[in-house]
Amino acid sequence: MTDSNSVSAALISQLQASLDTLLWCIDRCPADQWLESHGDHPFCQVAFHALFWCDYYLSGSESGFMAQAWHTEHPRLFADYEELEDRLPVRLPARDDVLGYLAFCRAKAVATLSSAEAEGLLATSSHRNGTMSTLEVIIYATRHNQHHAAQLGLRLQLLSGDEMPWFSRGQPGTSGPS
Repeated sequence: MTDSNSVSAALISQLQASLDTLLWCIDRCPADQWLESHGDHPFCQVAFHALFWCDYYLSGSESGFMAQAWHTEHPRLFADYEELEDRLPVRLPARDDVLGYLAFCRAKAVATLSSAEAEGLLATSSHRNGTMSTLEVIIYATRHNQHHAAQLGLRLQLLSGDEMPWFSRGQPGTSGPS
């Protein structure tokens, strides 16, 4: 395995673990809590927000992000791309839509990162911030997912008393603590 393959495999594993953590939260959210706010945004918006930005940061450009088949096949989820605007979101996505989006992001992470070369990972990202390398953007996206999964996990713990498990490594197509 070359160095860039090792780095790509590590990035995939940790990004998948963050998605597994988010999936655990989505799967355990009681139906009556999916649209509920607890001093912040509804559960469904927080989960969608994490996935939206994960998808965005895995994209080569904003135009490429918006032109993806998954986006054009699910227009009501993306409509006006409110997540890209400086305003509070209003859309309340259904659980099945969020789960579908999570599966899409999981597959996209593997497809995007498994072919990543060292030079590409070290290149400056073409995203809005423009000051991070692609490598740092992927780490940032992983941290962003984990932040929101922790937020949702705490919400679930306060509701049920069940603590969220630790997901140390992700495996494509699987879920569960490691």
